[in-house]
Amino acid sequence: MKSKSHTSERIKFPAGFWTGLHQLGIAADDVARKAQLPLTIITEPAVTIAQYFAIWQAYSDLVGDTADGIIKLATVFETGKYPPSVLATYHARDYRDALHRMARYKQLCPPESLRITEEGDDCSIELEWSNEQPGPSLLVGVTLAFLLELGRRGTGQPLTARLVEFSHTMGDVHTLETYFCCPIRIGATCNRLTLHRTDLDRPFLSYNEELLEILTPALDRSLDEQQGSRSITDMVKWIMKRSLTGGRPDIQVVAKELGMSDRTLQRRLTEENTSFKHLLTQARNEQARAYLADPTLDIKEVAFLIGYEDQNSFYRAFRSWEGDTPTNWRTEYLGTNTLSEGPSDSSTLH
Repeated sequence: MKSKSHTSERIKFPAGFWTGLHQLGIAADDVARKAQLPLTIITEPAVTIAQYFAIWQAYSDLVGDTADGIIKLATVFETGKYPPSVLATYHARDYRDALHRMARYKQLCPPESLRITEEGDDCSIELEWSNEQPGPSLLVGVTLAFLLELGRRGTGQPLTARLVEFSHTMGDVHTLETYFCCPIRIGATCNRLTLHRTDLDRPFLSYNEELLEILTPALDRSLDEQQGSRSITDMVKWIMKRSLTGGRPDIQVVAKELGMSDRTLQRRLTEENTSFKHLLTQARNEQARAYLADPTLDIKEVAFLIGYEDQNSFYRAFRSWEGDTPTNWRTEYLGTNTLSEGPSDSSTLH
């Protein structure tokens, strides 16, 4: 999750997005009207997160079945229409290189991010959101479908997934199972694509070393400039918050994701008058409040989501942060917001 200072970031739509919709028989004007946005949004170089989500939701409403819309949009893009950040993945050395490039350069285009984990025979890629609002179901589905599509196009092989998990309904599950060639789990705790780890070693037929030598430095510069405008404190907390579900984030892992040693990270945090331990406590506290503000999550689930396997440990920690139990805090929070904002706002995350 990002701090409030980054929620105003604007998002660039890929150049081929509107062309892709046109190929599917959906007019850009219709999408803009459905999203209740001015027609000039079609030619805007970048949009706000709210507009971005509204456009995806409008496409979802116009296309009909969500699953059908996911597959159509994930497969319609011509590789020649890919933006530079995606071209750098399509022309990678192998599937693993492509996926890691995709995760790295996703940081250039909030609000979604990817977390890749290799363990045993599996490679799992979890989709996370850099703000508190999850994206529309169709955007979630297209993002995960495109990761498999990338592997299929790059390797020239009909790759299959091991499992796909979605937190919300996705339309016709059979359509998705046919595309991913694996079981689809709906109502999961996260949105995740699990691949066969051995497929990651497959070379890309589209590998282009010369093109990568041109694209990579430019993309890395853009990423460095973007990250340079953020404090280390903000970036560390953002990484922590999206890693809490897997347990206690490790300083070596966070430092590696930031491209520095753990000693350098400790020094940089000291310069900003904080520490890794202090930020971890803050991250857990802030996430706990955000999750407790959602009445659909039970206390045990909240404890798990912020990295506590033992519910009692979560209760003790929360009492030390807020001076109250999670249950009492939630009751007071929801009651206060219902009175001050009306029933329609009582479940809003803050």
